Amino acid sequence: MAVALALSACGGGGSGQPAASGGRLEKTHLLIGVVPVASSASLFIAEKRGFFKQEGLTVKTEIIQAPTAVMPKIVNGSMDAFLTSYVSLMTINDSGAAKLKLFQHTMGGAPGFCAVVVAKDSPIRTVADLKGKTIAVNVLKTLGHTVVNAHLQQAGLRPDDVKFVAVPFADQLGALSTGKVDAAWLAEPFLSAAKKNGAVQIVDTIGGPTAGVPVDGWGVTEQWLAKYPKTAAALHRALAKGQQIAGADRKAIDEVVPTYTQISPDVAAAMRVGTFTMESDRAGVQKLADLMYGFGFIKTRPDVGQIFASVS
Repeated sequence: MAVALALSACGGGGSGQPAASGGRLEKTHLLIGVVPVASSASLFIAEKRGFFKQEGLTVKTEIIQAPTAVMPKIVNGSMDAFLTSYVSLMTINDSGAAKLKLFQHTMGGAPGFCAVVVAKDSPIRTVADLKGKTIAVNVLKTLGHTVVNAHLQQAGLRPDDVKFVAVPFADQLGALSTGKVDAAWLAEPFLSAAKKNGAVQIVDTIGGPTAGVPVDGWGVTEQWLAKYPKTAAALHRALAKGQQIAGADRKAIDEVVPTYTQISPDVAAAMRVGTFTMESDRAGVQKLADLMYGFGFIKTRPDVGQIFASVS
């Protein structure tokens, strides 16, 4: 499933246009990294409803798999903001590669949003059956890797009882059908598309040991926040408006998802999504941090309150 990315108007860095709320922005043309999953819907809703334009912003989007893959752009400022899982953000901060802040929460985990699936003719039917098998995740040591590990542990398996490999969401169904992997961790809308093509779900990875964990949000660097405070405030206002609509109107999500993925409208309308709330549950963030620390993905357990940006 190749990604068909809907781009907004293109352009280089701008300067000095008035925002809707008054004042001149330090930068008006922004590049934002998006992952082709349901969580990105709030941004595309904001674009469709003209919220960026109202703030004096022109936004261009670029598909990414995870912020780790575009860290040079993020660090040098050529990419302004990006969708990031909480796991990726905390992992990058722990590594010292950058100082990232969660700029706006997007999605909290909910049953049915992400799961491990196998091919329809696979003998694997339980988590315990995964022992000795190969599991595809979109990126290693991020959300999928973390939540699958938690369910392996609950089933009495160790993380090293399986082999994890990185396969982009769009390529995982092909990897399953050709036997390159035995199982795949998929998030919506790719999960619904895989099921429509015959894949069988063996475990919902939001529940039990991972109930209530947050999924992702829009991230920025501390340096970017300090350099562009008025732009940051304008971007935050626009994203927040899109987030509010996503949380209140499911049809708004269904309308935009097919525009930045090749998921058909009927699959988009049938998929399950997480909770689009304005803020994440801090207890859920701490649970995620504790899991990451326990699996050795981070060296120190973070103060989760420090990962959130303060935007005025």
